[in-house]
Amino acid sequence: MIQITAEFKEKVVTELIRIRQNYDLSDAQFAKQWNINNAVWSQLKNGKRDGLLKDNQWLTMGRELNIDLYERVWNIAKTEVYNAIEEDIVFCQNNSKSRIFVDDCSIGKTTTAKHLSRILKNCFYVDASQAKTKQLFIRLIAKTIGLDNTGKYADVIANVKYYLKTLPKPIVIIDEAGDLVYEAFLELKELWNATENTCAWYLMGADGLRTKVRRGINSKKVGYSEIFSRFSDKYSNIVPTDPQEKKQFYNKLIMDVLSVNCEDKKLIPTIAKKCLTTDETERIGGLRRAESLLILFQNQ
Repeated sequence: MIQITAEFKEKVVTELIRIRQNYDLSDAQFAKQWNINNAVWSQLKNGKRDGLLKDNQWLTMGRELNIDLYERVWNIAKTEVYNAIEEDIVFCQNNSKSRIFVDDCSIGKTTTAKHLSRILKNCFYVDASQAKTKQLFIRLIAKTIGLDNTGKYADVIANVKYYLKTLPKPIVIIDEAGDLVYEAFLELKELWNATENTCAWYLMGADGLRTKVRRGINSKKVGYSEIFSRFSDKYSNIVPTDPQEKKQFYNKLIMDVLSVNCEDKKLIPTIAKKCLTTDETERIGGLRRAESLLILFQNQ
């Protein structure tokens, strides 16, 4: 039998209340999005938890909100990566423009995008790695922006296009965009065309996204040149290519993040040095390795 704890319920409601601020929907519409009625939503906001929802409803909402009771607390550091992505996203949102950010793995792209989606009005984060096909992708966007994602596909995508045009300065961040299958990736052109000058789009990924777009353009596959053109005909990035400058960049990045997440400051130089030690592929360890090493040292 499912055991839903009071702590889990509290986290779900706290997250619902937080994201409610990003939606220009009525309370009734917002509640409907999460398959609860407005009266229940009102009671949840006012502090009541027990007896309002079935356990499987709590579980479904927790899953869709990515609630993790055992998630490590990881403080946000305003790194060079954070500042670069924030500058990009704020520009795109304010001017209804679109860009692509492609750079190394493990530099904080996803953490930054998720955080910005929490603090910027009408800024929506979509993880394409969890919705790679056309159907899943469009329905996830619909769900994320607060629409009913059930029903016929044609109706769902039509509602997405229309609703985004009614919002003030929306931006949709598509993380792991390189994971989208061709048919799903092609839908980006339709979405962009339908929301031109009213909605900003921001694609994020690593080398796989760059390779996907380059290969599509070189092979003259339908859609790739058009999509690249609509996303400013270039990639944004921050990591230097010069080996020495790259090491310096990573050293500062790791030190900045550890400085707000490591109580024992004496550990920081040691962890940074271990991350900067390249392997046989000459790859530098990024923030995921830094976090793992921090856990290892703290548990010794």
